[in-house]
Amino acid sequence: FIEDLPTDALRAIFEANFFGWHDLTRRVLPAMRAQGGGRIVQCSSVLGFAPARWRGAYVATKFALEGYTDTLRLEMRGLPIHVSLIEPGPIATRFNINALAQFDRWIDVDNSARRDELDGIRARYARGDGPPNRFELPPSAVTAKLVHALESARPRDRYYVTTPTYLAAALRRLAPRRAFDWVMARN
Repeated sequence: FIEDLPTDALRAIFEANFFGWHDLTRRVLPAMRAQGGGRIVQCSSVLGFAPARWRGAYVATKFALEGYTDTLRLEMRGLPIHVSLIEPGPIATRFNINALAQFDRWIDVDNSARRDELDGIRARYARGDGPPNRFELPPSAVTAKLVHALESARPRDRYYVTTPTYLAAALRRLAPRRAFDWVMARN
C-alpha cells in the first residue's frame, strides 16, 4: 500500500525505473543528432496507464515514464529521432520474485494499519498462489515489438504487447473513470 511505502523506497524505484531512462536519453541524444537520427525505445508497462493495487511505486514510475516519453516525442518532432514506448502486460519474468524481495526490504508489515491484508498479500506472493496467468507471454513477445520499433520505416508511438494491455487501453479510452477504476480494483 502506498501509505506503507517509505519515501526512500519510492526514490529508489524512481531511480531505477525513471531517472535511469532520463540519464540514458540525455547521453544518447547528442550521438543521435551527430549521426543524423536514431531511435529511442523505452519500456513502460500496462501499469503506465492502468493502475493496480499494491503496486503504487511501480505504477508511479511507469506513469511518469509515459508522460516523459510523450513529451520527448513532441520535442523530437521534425528531427529524424523517433521515440516509442513498449507497454507490456504479463510477461514471464522474475517480476513477482523481485517485487517480493523489495516488499520484504521496505515494508514494515508489523506497524501497518492494514497488517492482515499485507500478511495475506505477502504470503500469496511467497507461495506463488493463484492460477497460471493465461495471458502471460514469453519475453520474446516484447522483443518482437522492440525489433519493429527499431527497424520500421514508420515506428509506432506505442506498442501494446499482451491481450490485457490491449483490453486495458480500450477500456481506458471508452469507459468512464469510475467504471475503469472498478475494473482495475477487481484485478
